[in-house]
Amino acid sequence: MSQLLRTLKQTVGASTLIIMLPGAYMKPEDYEKSGFYSAITQRQLALDMVTVDLDLEAISSGAALPALQREIIEPARAQGYQKIWLGGISLGGLLALCHNADTPGSVDGLCLIAPYPGSRLTTNAIARAGGMSVWQPISEEMTDPEFRAWHWLQNPPTGFPVFVGYGTEDRFAEGMQQIAECFPPASRCALPGDHDWPVWQLLWEHFLDSRALLS
Repeated sequence: MSQLLRTLKQTVGASTLIIMLPGAYMKPEDYEKSGFYSAITQRQLALDMVTVDLDLEAISSGAALPALQREIIEPARAQGYQKIWLGGISLGGLLALCHNADTPGSVDGLCLIAPYPGSRLTTNAIARAGGMSVWQPISEEMTDPEFRAWHWLQNPPTGFPVFVGYGTEDRFAEGMQQIAECFPPASRCALPGDHDWPVWQLLWEHFLDSRALLS
């Protein structure tokens, strides 16, 4: 595996895999320390999990997500996983959206926990255009992965399973709500809390208890 990716894994030989991407300055071990792996074990779910460390320089250069596809997702599919979900917290949630927009069909669902809505350049441009319902990206915007992610959000495939959860006191809650409202109400979860681990842990437990990724 390249220097761009470092992983932490928990496997029980399941047919479903979830890959979780990190927030800024987050490490794979942070998921373990915060009980994400143990929550799966406690529920005795037939679910394998991989958490990924993405180098910030590789993210900025655009090399991280192709490496994710090449080094984790494609080998996992070849290994025989019937379902592969991709998710992340904060920046990781945005990266999951970006990857899904650029490689449709590569994963079978998204778990977006407190997904960072993108830079102000992106969100302000959409707001100036009159909002998601009327915004039409120009060719220059479509060279940017954040804009491509929002373009995908305008018309996500019917029936594509997505979970979007966030804290109502999160400083990015307005943008997260916009992302959540792109999907059916059953796909959304807003809980009291800020942009921190306590609410992320609860959202993860809510996601697992919904059994959405095992249906």
